[in-house]
Amino acid sequence: MRFAMRSRRGPHAPIGHNAPKGLREEIDSRLSKVQEIRFEPRLLSEEDDRLKQGPQISCYNYLYRMKALDAIRDSEIPLQEISRCPSAFTGRNFRNWLLELSNSHSLIKSSRSALIDRLLEGYDSARHGTGAFGEAEFFEYQQALNELADVVKAYSSTTSLDQHHQSAAKDLTGSPVRSTPSTIQVTYLPSTGQRSKRPKHFLELKSFKDNYNTLESTL
Repeated sequence: MRFAMRSRRGPHAPIGHNAPKGLREEIDSRLSKVQEIRFEPRLLSEEDDRLKQGPQISCYNYLYRMKALDAIRDSEIPLQEISRCPSAFTGRNFRNWLLELSNSHSLIKSSRSALIDRLLEGYDSARHGTGAFGEAEFFEYQQALNELADVVKAYSSTTSLDQHHQSAAKDLTGSPVRSTPSTIQVTYLPSTGQRSKRPKHFLELKSFKDNYNTLESTL
């Protein structure tokens, strides 16, 4: 005997379908980032027996190519903070970042243009080059990578310090809160013509009273 569920959604329901709107949007936003995650495993283990063979390692030049890519991960460059991307930063993202540095007008580009070009050349040679990439090429590439790491860390610390000083200066030199001006009440006095205006019945009563006083004084 077979049973069928009488439900429009079927046996499965989307995650967070009963959650509030704000929480559901947050869940969908985080789930959409899953497909952007890329993981690039370490190519060469530090305990690899081939690395312990000393001079014979020259027979395995491809090991230096693998070490060159792993060196990016081992460098002290704050790659995740720079890229702000959930994907790995050891492959094309690293090369694209170097290209952006070489084409930008940042302080790193102006002072370390030759260093960036040397790293780009070493990366392309290690990953895509058909020529020899042995111990000498690897150490030259690693030295350039370490030098760039020092430059980036110094630049990042200087930038964050400048931003802190700018925010502090802005707080100190900010315009004070202006006090609300007091409301001045102006009272307009009536003009002479307006003050002389009296109701008609009042004028008649005053005239009658004056005539009565005059008549009484003559008697």
